[in-house]
Parts: sequence; structure tokens; C-alpha cells
Amino acid sequence: SFCDTELYLSPLYGDPQDRDVDQGGFLSNDGFNLPGEYVNHDETKLRFLKSGPRKFISFDSTKVTAAILTCGGICPGLNVVIRELYMTLTYNYQVHTVYGIKNGYMGIYSDPKEYYTKLDTEKVRDIHKYGGTILGSSRGGFDLEKIIEGLTSMKIDMLFVIGGDGTHRGVQEIADECIKRKLKMVVCGIPKTIDNDIPLIDRTFGFESAVSESVKVIDAAYIEALSAVNGVGIVKLFGRSCGFISLFATLASRNVNVCLVPESDFELKGERGLLEYVYHRVQKRGHCVIVVAEGCGDAVMDLDIKDTGEKDKSGNKKMADVGVILKEELAKFGKAKDFEFTIKYIDPTYIIRAIPAVAFDVHYCARLASNAVHSAFAGWTNFTSGCINRKNVIIPIDYINSCEKRTIDPVSDSEYLSMMGSTGQPLFRNKFVKRKSSTKRNTIVNMDSFK
Repeated sequence: SFCDTELYLSPLYGDPQDRDVDQGGFLSNDGFNLPGEYVNHDETKLRFLKSGPRKFISFDSTKVTAAILTCGGICPGLNVVIRELYMTLTYNYQVHTVYGIKNGYMGIYSDPKEYYTKLDTEKVRDIHKYGGTILGSSRGGFDLEKIIEGLTSMKIDMLFVIGGDGTHRGVQEIADECIKRKLKMVVCGIPKTIDNDIPLIDRTFGFESAVSESVKVIDAAYIEALSAVNGVGIVKLFGRSCGFISLFATLASRNVNVCLVPESDFELKGERGLLEYVYHRVQKRGHCVIVVAEGCGDAVMDLDIKDTGEKDKSGNKKMADVGVILKEELAKFGKAKDFEFTIKYIDPTYIIRAIPAVAFDVHYCARLASNAVHSAFAGWTNFTSGCINRKNVIIPIDYINSCEKRTIDPVSDSEYLSMMGSTGQPLFRNKFVKRKSSTKRNTIVNMDSFK
């Protein structure tokens, strides 16, 4: 951290009655966080430093140059985070220069005239109402040496990077290199993934928006299935290694009959397999709605669903379309039974991630962004901004990078068990295998990560 360097009185300190239209202090002594305030994480029994405004800060805010960039795939709320970072830097801390860097990491070391945009109020005024990111986003492009050269040549003091786990590994490398070179540069991550699989934190931004939009799609599939002869509606949702969107959308819709997630293995064939179950349900009730997470290909026990063999620029494997495979297998099964299903398959994934954020996510994004700025001015670096037990905290990036991704535990997760009760679905396994809980508890954190 830079907490032991020269300290400055925060521009946030002042009498609210003396505040002018554009900026000025508005927090009394009671409005600032004390340096030793912590938030407990119930599961790990760890304590994390509480984020928020500090009365004394580690930078002369009028001399700070900040930069913002977005990496990876888009999700609802990116523009909200960009806007709030700018507004907090400009109106709370009187930072005069805030750059938006275009197209992810590669933009840092590309032509500044093309890739560095000086943000102003007009550019960000209404962007929170729209999906996507005004800065553009890309995967890959990480070149540490070029990135450090680009940041130093532009005299960047604070870098705010919005992205997922791969992006955060890059943030850690940049921060470590800045520390190694003794550069007084804050490097901060803001966790983004629509899948909600980042460990420790309460949830990721965009998740609530994705669930809300998914419910609309599920309801459409329900109407299609209900209106057809022997109707089956299949909806594929996001979830490479975890099924949180599928799970919560199923619970919110109440119109789903089968929910499949990557964490729970299942069989298609056999007396107790999925296909037989759907067949009997349609015979009896006339319709069936199935929600399947995109990563469920690995969960099918009796069919070898191979990946495409390709990877994207972030190193993620490109998966086979499990929704299409499920549709084809169900149609073949029906033909063998001399029973014709009317199958409607909907893949709304790119629609869902491009929508504007819902009200909950707008509020949540604003909290994450403003507290990232507060923590940066407090002198911390190599951290990510998160929420634990509904409190904003500073999390060492190397620690969150070392944790396993959050997944659903089919044995003990109360939401998953509620879903099983709601849909009435069985396990879809011909032989019962008792599964151990997959919950793993991490108990140690290296607080030196902040330094």
C-alpha cells in the first residue's frame, strides 16, 4: 500500500452547507471509515478491510491521472461502473484527467490518440441506461512489458480494470510489476462475470439483470410448449462451470419442469434417465419446459459430448452446444417411441448479456465503483472491490485469484434443494451414487497481498 506515504486531507471533508454545484466537501468526521474497520466473512472466518472514504488520502487528487478499461465479454452494468468511476473521481475527488481506454488490455499500449479517450460529463451522462460498454472490450492482448510502458508514458496514477477471473490475473501481474519497479500507481480490479462464480463476494454485477431477462425467455418457452401438441421448450442459459443463472431463473419463473446445471451429473438414457422422464411427463401433462446451462455437456454421464477443440483468446474452451444436442437426442428418442415431440429451442445468451442493468445492478455497480475509488485514494493497490455480507470491502487480488470458482453444491445448497422441490425432478441417474458435499472452506489469507 501507499498508506505510509505523504497524506492529504480528503476533498470529501467539509460542511455540506458549503458545497457548491460542481463539487466540494460534504462529509463530517463521522462520515469517514476508520483505518482498522473490518468485515467478517462467515464461511471462511476471515476478516477483510472495509472500504469507503478516508479522511486522509495518499494522493494529491488534483494531480491524479486515472484510466478505466473493460476486458472480456460484456454483461449488464459495465457502463454503470464506468460512469460511477468517472463521477466519483471527478466530482468527489476533483480529478481533472480520467481516460477511458478502448478495447481492453491492448488499448493500453496502442496509439493514444485512437485508444485513449478523455472522459467528460457529456460522454458518460446517460450511459448507465444502456447495455454493453462505451469503451469496447476484448479478450487477450495482455503484454506486461508493453502495458507498463504504455501506462508510464501516459503518466497514469490509477488504473481501474473491469473484468472476470482472467482479467484479474492480469491485474495482479500489472500491480506486482508496478510494486517491483516502485511505481506509485494504484491498480484495482472490479469483478465482472455474468455467471456469478467469483468466490468470496456476495454476488457479481449483472447477475440479477441476467436472471430477470432469463425469466422472460423461460416464460416464452413455457407458452410455446403449452400451446403446441406434445410441446417441449428448451432454454439454454449462461453457465460454463456453474449453473447459478439457470438455477435462480428457474426459481423465479416457477414454470420450469427440469433444470440442468453443470454441477449435477445426469444420464440421458435408461429407465431413470432424462429422456424417459420428459417422455412420460409430456404424455401425462402435455408439455415440458427444460432449462439447461451451457456447460452441462460435461455433466452428461452416458453421452460423450466433445468440446469443439478450440479456445477463445482468454483460454476458455469453446463448448459444443448442449441445447442443440439435447434437442436432437429428444427427437431421436421420440421417433424410436413413435411419439412426435414439438420442440422449441431458444438460445438467448447474447441477448441476455447485452441488456441494460436492472435497478438492483445499477445500485450495486455504483457501490462497487465508488468504493474502488475510495480505496484507491486511501493508498491501497493490488486489490479488487467487492461486497461481503452486504458490506463493501477490499480483497487482495492474489487471494481471490487463488480461490476456486464458486459453484453450486447439489448436496447442501438450499437454493438447489428448493429448485428440486419446485420442479419435482429426480436426479436422472439409473444408479444412485451418494455424493459428498463439494463445499471447500478456505481458512488462510495473506494480508501482505495489499502491499
